[in-house]
Amino acid sequence: MARVLALDYGTKRIGVAVTDELQIIAFGLTTVTTETIFTFLKDYFEKEKVETVIIGEPKQMDGTPSQSAEAILKFSTKFQKEFPLIPLVKIDERFTSKMAFQTMIDSGLKKKQRQNKGLIDEISAVILLQDYLKYKS
Repeated sequence: MARVLALDYGTKRIGVAVTDELQIIAFGLTTVTTETIFTFLKDYFEKEKVETVIIGEPKQMDGTPSQSAEAILKFSTKFQKEFPLIPLVKIDERFTSKMAFQTMIDSGLKKKQRQNKGLIDEISAVILLQDYLKYKS
């Protein structure tokens, strides 16, 4: 089987998570600056077989698109041009950053470590991926 990759998109950086080849476990891979994401993805796709990419779809509490939805749409359009054979699936990302921060607290990370926004983005991508795997099964 191939892996599933998840992206927690942000204007400055993108958290990246991936599954194992059996698509059982989701784990954080890295955080990449937004301007280098396509180079990172190209390199990663050359090394690993990825069947699907998940991206968080930002929504307001009432379900309407958030202000960053336009940036996600631009990214999605470029992604589909660059990698037409890899499906890009959007899933609701409401509360993932809050859940990621709470996960950091629950795991005992010190306050200084919890201020690492890149780590929050990476954990958010893991949460997106876990939600996708749960939904898929």
